[in-house]
Amino acid sequence: MVVMEADCGAQPVTSKRQLVEYVEAGCKPRERWRIGTEHEKFVFHTDTLRPVAYDGADGIGALLEGMTRYGWEPKYEDGRIIALKDATGGSITLEPGGQFELSGAPLKTIHQTCDEVHEHLRELRAVNDELGLGMLGLGFDPKWRRDQIPWMPKGRYAIMRRYMPTVGSLGLDMMSRTCTVQVNLDFESEDCMVKKFRVALALQPLATALFANSPFVEGKPSGFLSYRGHTWTDTDRARTGDLPFVFEEGFGFERYVDYVLDTPMYFVARDGGFVDVAGSSFRDFMEGRLAALPGELPTLDDWVDHMTTVFPDVRLKHYLEMRGADSGPWRRICALPALWVGLLYDDDALGEAWELVADWTADERAALRATVPRLALKTPFRGGTVQDIARRILPLAYAGLERRGRKDGFGETEAHFLNALIDIADSGQTAADQLLELYHGPWNGSVDPVYRRFAY
Repeated sequence: MVVMEADCGAQPVTSKRQLVEYVEAGCKPRERWRIGTEHEKFVFHTDTLRPVAYDGADGIGALLEGMTRYGWEPKYEDGRIIALKDATGGSITLEPGGQFELSGAPLKTIHQTCDEVHEHLRELRAVNDELGLGMLGLGFDPKWRRDQIPWMPKGRYAIMRRYMPTVGSLGLDMMSRTCTVQVNLDFESEDCMVKKFRVALALQPLATALFANSPFVEGKPSGFLSYRGHTWTDTDRARTGDLPFVFEEGFGFERYVDYVLDTPMYFVARDGGFVDVAGSSFRDFMEGRLAALPGELPTLDDWVDHMTTVFPDVRLKHYLEMRGADSGPWRRICALPALWVGLLYDDDALGEAWELVADWTADERAALRATVPRLALKTPFRGGTVQDIARRILPLAYAGLERRGRKDGFGETEAHFLNALIDIADSGQTAADQLLELYHGPWNGSVDPVYRRFAY
């Protein structure tokens, strides 16, 4: 939802107050609240199921070029297309392992979000059919080793690829072998942001459980229902996690800015390329003491870039990003914004959700985050399970969407997009559980059928 970011220009940063004011500028009156949905999918060759390299007549570059026939404008790096944008504010970008991401335009309703996703997949199918490619929505690559994944030619990814192994064991897996769906939502004030941030952080493990869809690693069951969720537990502890300080008294825009300032940098974009400053301090940068750029001060553009290199379960920019879900089929892509819009855009639902999570301790939240990737809805919690939490939270979201009253041409509200999650919560069976049943049953111990049965 890139158009929700203001154009910062090259204004130099000389004080922390400028950074706080930048984040504060995200506050919007309710009539301007929008919904921005992002989803990623794996690209594969339909004949061999292998992941797709950038170069070649049937590569990712050719796929991006093919999408320009639908009005997408290309963005280049070193003469290669590495992203696309359209006039509505949507964009198509590449993750490090070639995962294809749609960052949707800021839209008023989830009905519009689903129309957007449907049209995007229609366009992709047309180009993919010509190139012999397919698309798959899972949380983690089910078949291929990390060394079999081609890396995309983006300068920032080369820097991150060198740095990640120094701070965690699963960062390269996160970069190259995971896919997610997320939603970006607005707030009207600092108080509004704080309440939404706290509810969303506390409940991200619930989203991970409901959307668990990554039980395989390198062709075998991994022991996790969301292996994507597991990768975040050892990617880089300095820039990931559930941010306990968000629940502390006095939390607000400035405290979040301090967190980002204290997160080590990756790079600085200069002259069409990237300067490797991995591990450096943005605070030093603000004082002209960055070793790679001596005497140079950052701009607000540099700050915006740096904000994108923190990866907590909920991320603050000019909006809040909900980041806890595995990718999946079309209907669950629409269910993710339905869950969070229902909870966070309705005051009654937000208040009731906060009452439910307000007394959860930091240790309890941490335990949920650590255990849910393995057990999903079966994760124990306070004498019950996460499934019990789902059965309490989903009716709140459903009621919130009903009260919003945004109807489609058939007179249905956005609440029906939650039906897929309600079925999961009622049955206790996640998509990952169903995949494992297929693997141990009719698929005879092979993950290959997933590429046919669950391709877009």
